[in-house]
Amino acid sequence: MWNWIWAVGLGLLGVWGWKILNWMWVTPKRLEKCLRQQGLAGNSYRLLFGDSKDTAAAVRQARTQPISFSHRIAARATPSSHITIDQYGKDSFTWIGPSPRVYITQPEQVKMVFSQINDIRKATSFPFRRRIGGGVVSLEGAKWAKHRKIINPAFHMEKLKDMFPAFSKSCSEMINKWEMMITKEGCCELDVWPDLQNMAADVISRTAFGSSYEEGKKIFQLLKQWASLLMAYVMKGVYFLPGLRFLPTKLNKRMDEINGKIRDMIWGIISKRQNAMKKGEASNDDLLGILLESNSREIQEHKNKKDVGMSIEEVIAECRLFYFAGQETTAALLAWTMVLLGRYSEWQDRARAEVLEVFGDNKKLDFDGLSRLKVVTMILNEVLRLYPPVGMLAREIHKETKLGNLTLPVGVSIGIPIVCIHQDPTIWGEDASEFKPERFAEGISKATKNQVCFIPFGWGPRICLGQNFAMIEAKIALSMILQRFSFELSPSYTHAPISNVTIQPQHGAHLILHML
Repeated sequence: MWNWIWAVGLGLLGVWGWKILNWMWVTPKRLEKCLRQQGLAGNSYRLLFGDSKDTAAAVRQARTQPISFSHRIAARATPSSHITIDQYGKDSFTWIGPSPRVYITQPEQVKMVFSQINDIRKATSFPFRRRIGGGVVSLEGAKWAKHRKIINPAFHMEKLKDMFPAFSKSCSEMINKWEMMITKEGCCELDVWPDLQNMAADVISRTAFGSSYEEGKKIFQLLKQWASLLMAYVMKGVYFLPGLRFLPTKLNKRMDEINGKIRDMIWGIISKRQNAMKKGEASNDDLLGILLESNSREIQEHKNKKDVGMSIEEVIAECRLFYFAGQETTAALLAWTMVLLGRYSEWQDRARAEVLEVFGDNKKLDFDGLSRLKVVTMILNEVLRLYPPVGMLAREIHKETKLGNLTLPVGVSIGIPIVCIHQDPTIWGEDASEFKPERFAEGISKATKNQVCFIPFGWGPRICLGQNFAMIEAKIALSMILQRFSFELSPSYTHAPISNVTIQPQHGAHLILHML
């Protein structure tokens, strides 16, 4: 009996030992050989950690010092990809623990990655993926298609038009605050970054949940804390380790605590709305109302089928995504736009002249006028090119896949270094790292020569649902600011782009505002 038990035990140890050895060494070395045979270059694999510790050190180092006012921000905002591409060229790979990540920078290959959504998927092996909150951005296959279908009506242009008063009200409150800060001399120095974050948060609270920022600000504060904790894991260089999120560490406990609080707060908002809808006391003109109505309709239309509609937990996940992605993206876009217009006054003057021509100095804008803002659109596109909301997108290979001349096996992940692609001189010309909104004068397709190389919101079937939402909000806010103020960079401004989920100004956006 004991001999049999020992034999079984040794057998199990042998199986598990082989699995661990295969994961830590055999498979990485096999994948490395495959990539090198195809002409890809990168560091040799190092046991378990790969390049992760070096990457974490590079991220920490990049955050310690600002840079001169240059739009070549990759070394500071996305140091992980920059180091590898700078050393080995575009045809290169790095190691995320024991998994190689191949960088894809050619427009045709990028197009293929975004098109093959069934074979090339979101990075499901990222241990903290569940903690990010789920939502349509992290789903795959049939579940993604179902959520996308249910959510899509909330972002139709006619629905966004109905939300125009909420956009305007939030922007007006921020501008009124700035006007009260202006001194008798007619100017003041101000870090606009916190106010732009608050304004964007207020917009989301009003348009998504019909509430004001005061009701939703605790959720935003918790989301900011959560993002900081996530970056703390990234900078430790161990985030890829499986099972890490289950360990009872102080960091894990705090992340779980924050997640629980966010879930309870959002559930409270949803519960109130559902009760009001049952009594016929709720309007369905905000994102939550549209989402609940669309979900209910989907369930009624397919009530005899399994797995129809979204569960309450899935609705909570989508609402959390509304909060986080909607606020971060637009706030960062507006902050960088004001920084660049503060530096390039001639473009600020051109944008203001256009806004006054379209809207006059009337404090009330009209929705239809936004489509006539050609110069403003050019500027926003150029800001998105130089300072995209997200600097890197990751995907995973789920079956052997051909991308042009590359054949990528299962086990390899793909990195799309957006900052690198957006400033590639072979695509954009020798002035690729310069602020030149005129490159978008004839639209995006002309500027990109119909290539997939301008991807601030992704591309293809999974392009960001909130793209129009973000651009409308940015146009409204920028137009109202240009009507009231001129502004310039403050001497105290420090140029320090940083990736904290989105690319943000690490030390704020200090400007001098002048009342017009």
